[in-house]
Amino acid sequence: MDSFADHARAAAAEMRAVFPESPLLRNAHLSARFGADIWLKREDLSPVRSYKLRGAFNAMRKRPEADLFVCASAGNHAQGVAYMCRHFGKKGVIFMPVTTPQQKIDKTRIFGGDAVEIRMIGDYFDDCLAAAQSFCAERGGHFLSPFDDDDVIEGQATVGVEILEQLGRAPDHLVVPVGGGGLSAGLLSFFGADCQYTFVEPQGGACLRAALEAGKPVTLPRVDTFADGAAVARIGERTFDRLKGVGLASSLTINEDRLCTTILEMLNVEGIVLEPAGALSVDALKDLGMTIRGKTVVCITSGGNFDFERLPEVKERAQRYSGVKKYFILRLPQRPGALKDFLNFLGPEDDIARFEYLKKSARNFGSVLIGIETSEPGNFERLFGLLDDNGYTYRDITEDEVLAQFLI
Repeated sequence: MDSFADHARAAAAEMRAVFPESPLLRNAHLSARFGADIWLKREDLSPVRSYKLRGAFNAMRKRPEADLFVCASAGNHAQGVAYMCRHFGKKGVIFMPVTTPQQKIDKTRIFGGDAVEIRMIGDYFDDCLAAAQSFCAERGGHFLSPFDDDDVIEGQATVGVEILEQLGRAPDHLVVPVGGGGLSAGLLSFFGADCQYTFVEPQGGACLRAALEAGKPVTLPRVDTFADGAAVARIGERTFDRLKGVGLASSLTINEDRLCTTILEMLNVEGIVLEPAGALSVDALKDLGMTIRGKTVVCITSGGNFDFERLPEVKERAQRYSGVKKYFILRLPQRPGALKDFLNFLGPEDDIARFEYLKKSARNFGSVLIGIETSEPGNFERLFGLLDDNGYTYRDITEDEVLAQFLI
């Protein structure tokens, strides 16, 4: 047994004694919408609601002599390691960013129980990665990388083993979310040239694309942690070694606000709860268009660890991306009846979602922060047209990242 595929099959067989395969389900809604045979590989339905326990299982089963496992994770890898520490009876120390959603922290504690200790370090994954590696250097223990480990890559490839068994053949097109590259490297190594690929990253964490452009792994100067399961500043050395030949044409980046529209659609239409990283592959279908029409396409829904306290933010970002919610600063005359005059410009479908105004003394005008929700993006053209015709001064700050962060 020398081939990567054979090792992945052996790992998949060993896993069956610990947890069942995740389902591969045809999605009629997406298939009709995109004119293709769309299947979802539901890693969000694994015991830890992500594929990460696969790599953790495979790496830990190969090191029976190790007593202490150490990892750094934004959540999903942590849960996989915690689950497997309890299964194998090993001790684990897990470093997580302070910004990790509480839902993932709580679930890590539940899965690991007394077998694991959680340490919250830094605002970003790379901060806790450095802390975990330093801990290993000082205290010992085996560092279990979330992606840059050959045994982890092999374990993630078991997703492909199951797809092949469940579908009966390799899909025509495989859509894979990318964080540090463990899953994508594993699937590419398993299927090889048997299918086409689209590797999908969040716009604020496109470390694979940056590495492809540079010809080597590079560190992103800034990472947007919204899609925390895929928000990695630097792709792994081992994973990129397997992915370096895929070409930019196979790489796709997704706007985080647009991603929110897919999260809501899958929740409201299909009843499927996906975390931002888990929705990447489904959202990518919007960009693939005619290239997948009539083909069998498998999207990896990589995780469903979604904290519902984030739902208002997801809805907000989806509305802003869809153009049905805007924020603007309005210069309003400081006189009786001025607010009433403005309200008369609103249409029957326009709803005020936010209004902040403080009267300024000894001034003729004051500034108002206003948020408007409506049913159609075109309604704003009508509203702004009326404001222009009546001499109002205003500024749309919906897409102004700096102002939006401070005011919205």
